[in-house]
Amino acid sequence: MKTWRNASLAVTAAAVLALTTACGQEKGSQTPNGQSVGAAAPAGAPAENAAGYGSDDGYGSGAAAQGGAAAAKPAGQLAVWDSKEFGKVLTDSEGFTLYRFDKDTASPPKSNCEGECAKTWPVVSADGAKPPAGADASLMGVVTRADGTKQLTVDGWPMYRYAKDTKPGEAKGQGVGGTWYAASPDGKKAAPGNGGSGDGGGAEEPEEPATGEDAATPADPAGLSVRKDPKLGEVVVDKNGMTVYRFQKDSAWPMKTACTGDCLKKWPVVAPVDKNDTEGIKLKGFVTFNRPDGIKQQTIDCWPLYTFAGDKKPGDTNGQGVGGTWFAVSPDGKLVK
Repeated sequence: MKTWRNASLAVTAAAVLALTTACGQEKGSQTPNGQSVGAAAPAGAPAENAAGYGSDDGYGSGAAAQGGAAAAKPAGQLAVWDSKEFGKVLTDSEGFTLYRFDKDTASPPKSNCEGECAKTWPVVSADGAKPPAGADASLMGVVTRADGTKQLTVDGWPMYRYAKDTKPGEAKGQGVGGTWYAASPDGKKAAPGNGGSGDGGGAEEPEEPATGEDAATPADPAGLSVRKDPKLGEVVVDKNGMTVYRFQKDSAWPMKTACTGDCLKKWPVVAPVDKNDTEGIKLKGFVTFNRPDGIKQQTIDCWPLYTFAGDKKPGDTNGQGVGGTWFAVSPDGKLVK
């Protein structure tokens, strides 16, 4: 079943979130509550073959969290983490990696992770989940578990988190038991270049090594960088080269968003970016905005950042001046007019 369960977000158009630290001071990539976002490098190697890490029957249950299985937590607004190690990785609204399990099935969707397994690999609830920007929403679906929980699926594969991932940007579950892998936005196993078919639940075929000119691959672009636009001058772009915008009806102090609900369909938020994953961006006020709707949003100089759905390719600036309130962003967070 591939029906997408949409849920409306009950938020006000001008909800306010005041920071506990003075916004506008350079705080790196800290959230308003002082917790670091994405500062830790993702785990690159497969989980070690020590007790509880891949030395079991493939369920990874030896790494179970303390206590019973937690209630399924909604994914919220899904996002994509562009990992140098794993490629494009699907995350929940808080930046935590989502996983798939080789012992599950996608056609029909069925979870084979129950009991102790579900303590280590908490299921992701489909309630309120929304696809990431640019993803095929038809791939999102739901499977009803034995206990009645509605679990999120992507291309039929049930989605999980990993109890040992304690902060955004971690993927400690990658390779556990030889059966658990980070999920890509299309439900396949995450891999650089989105390699592998991911359609059989087993190990994907490795890609043949590149030779000649193909062997040279460009470095991954920074999460946020600067592009010289022939008309606008220096503007901020995201990792895909898409122009970044600000909304004049937002405010930086107190941090406030006036873009909610349907507005976010046209103006998707820029997900949190590690300050070390930037080029040419001034880091004053480079903090994560914990929006009232639960979405985490990157800011520059404490101003919330967005992209525009009307921009179809890198270099487009179709959002410039829309409604007299939307403008591209300069490297120091100011409006480009």
